Amino acid sequence: MKDDEYWRDKLTAEEYEVCREKGTERPFTGEYWNTTDEGVYNCRCCGEPLFLSGSKFDAGCGWPSFFQPADGGAIEEAPDHTLGMTRTEIMCKKCGSHLGHVFEDGPNPTGLRYCVNSLSVKLEKSD
Repeated sequence: MKDDEYWRDKLTAEEYEVCREKGTERPFTGEYWNTTDEGVYNCRCCGEPLFLSGSKFDAGCGWPSFFQPADGGAIEEAPDHTLGMTRTEIMCKKCGSHLGHVFEDGPNPTGLRYCVNSLSVKLEKSD
C-alpha cells in the first residue's frame, strides 16, 4: 500500500479528501453523475477497472450509480457506522481507495445500487 505522501502528490486536494479520507462530494456536482458515455470507470488512484457503463443507471440520487461492479473481485466492502447510520462502504480492492457505498435499493438483476463519488473514478471512454 502506498503512503499518504504518495497519494497527496498524485491526487488533487478534493480527490485526496474523497479517495483517501473517505469524504463525499456533494450530490449533482460530480463529473459523472449524469454522464451517459460508454466505457469503463477505473479507480482514480490505481486505474483498476471497477464499473462498466452498461451497469450505470439514473438512481436520482446525484451520484453515479451502478447495479454491479465490472468484476466482483475488484470491490471490497466494509461496515460504515459514521454519521449515525449503518451503511456498507465500498473500496477499490487493489489500492483501498474509498469509492462510496452500496445499498439494496437498486434495479434488477442485482437489486443493488453502488453509489460512487465521481472523484473516485475516471471514465475511460469507448471509441
